[in-house]
Amino acid sequence: MRFARLTALIGKEASINLSHKTVLVAGIGGVGSFALEGLVRSGIGTLIIIDNDVVDITNINRQLIALDSTIGMKKIDVAQKRLHDINPLVKVITKAIFIDATTIDSVFDRSIDFVVDAVDNMMAKLLLLQKASELKIPIISAMGFGNKMHPELIKITTLNKTSVCPLAKTMRQKVRALELPDDTPVVFSTELPILPIDPLVKIGSSSTVPSTAGLMMASYVINSFICQTRGSQL
Repeated sequence: MRFARLTALIGKEASINLSHKTVLVAGIGGVGSFALEGLVRSGIGTLIIIDNDVVDITNINRQLIALDSTIGMKKIDVAQKRLHDINPLVKVITKAIFIDATTIDSVFDRSIDFVVDAVDNMMAKLLLLQKASELKIPIISAMGFGNKMHPELIKITTLNKTSVCPLAKTMRQKVRALELPDDTPVVFSTELPILPIDPLVKIGSSSTVPSTAGLMMASYVINSFICQTRGSQL
C-alpha cells in the first residue's frame, strides 16, 4: 500500500480523509515545490497548483522541480508529471496564471479545503488571504526566506506574532490597513537577513531554508486535517 507507513501513524480513517481533501498550492518555487511534495506523499486526493513561470537554471539550487532536464519547461507541467509519478491516483488541476484582481476569482472556482500561499508577490498574497477569509477557507502563508541560511530558525505562528522578517512586517501593515485578519497562520524565520556578497544579486538563497519552510507548511495542513478527523485541535 502506497501510504501504509503514514496510515500506521494516523489510522485508516484519517488516511481516507486525506484522500478526500483538496489543497491549493499557489507558487511552486523553493517553498511551494516542497510543500507540494509533502502533500502528495501524504495522500492528499486533489492538488490545485498555480504558477505562471518556467524553470530557470538559477532555480536548481532550491526548487524540487528544477533539474537540468526541465530548464525552460513550465513549472506546473513539470510538477504535474512528478505528482502523478508519486501517486497516479492524485487529481491535479493546473492553472498557469498570475494572481491578481482579474484572476483571483478563477483561483477559487471550485471547493477547496486548504490554501498554501507560497507566492512571493505581496498583492497576490493579500488577494489570497482576502478571498480565503471571505470563503472561510483555512490558509497558511509563507513569509520571506531569501538571504537566510539557518532552517532551524524557522517557525510557524500567526502573522500578528511574527518578528524580524521584513516581508512579515510589511504584510502585517497591509493586512491591518485592509482590515483583514492578522491571526493567519504563517511560516517565517527569526534569522536576520544576510546581505549577499555579490552586489549584483539582491536576493540569495540556500537549498535548505525554503525547502524546510515548504515541508513545515505541508505538515501544518496534514496535521490540521488529521485533527479534524479526531475532533481535536492542532
